[in-house]
Amino acid sequence: MAYGETPSQTVGPYFAYGLTAGQYGYDFSDIVNPTVAGPDADGQHIRITGTVFDGEGNRVNDAMIEIWQADSNGVYSENPVDVADSGFRGLGRCGTGTDADNRFWFETIKPGVVEDAKAPFVNVIVFMRGMLVHAFTRFYFDDEAALNAKDDVLQSVPADRRDTLIAKRVETSTGIEYRIDIHMQGNAETVFFDV
Repeated sequence: MAYGETPSQTVGPYFAYGLTAGQYGYDFSDIVNPTVAGPDADGQHIRITGTVFDGEGNRVNDAMIEIWQADSNGVYSENPVDVADSGFRGLGRCGTGTDADNRFWFETIKPGVVEDAKAPFVNVIVFMRGMLVHAFTRFYFDDEAALNAKDDVLQSVPADRRDTLIAKRVETSTGIEYRIDIHMQGNAETVFFDV
């Protein structure tokens, strides 16, 4: 018996309609959106922003970025769907097609160090056209250099490629922002993990 392809195995309109509906103006709400932590969540409130670039250096206007992270104490949420109860969801999803510059963004808190890790990080999944299987990576923080130097996963990446995983801290008028771009191919290609 042969089974048909699932949304993660083919290119289609699934990202906008099924996963980031609110961003694209559909008349139903998303289960998950770019708000990972509400204003009452414990921890240092930050914003993570970036752009996805294709192999030719063009901004990708139809990618979807999903993140999953621990809270400020290094603990993952037991119920990552409902931010209203705890103020912290731990899970976020953002499409790049709703921003004039095709950026992704997440309103969150800086994660604590999870058990068995040595540095704070955010897990990242990239979905986009032309990819039959989504890509996995991580974001680390440039103001955590001492902890980053001890992190086994980050240290397993060749030294000349580690900067593709490091988000840069920027002070803005609206608060602390960490900026990191995702390059799907080319000289500055982001390190992706085979998980």
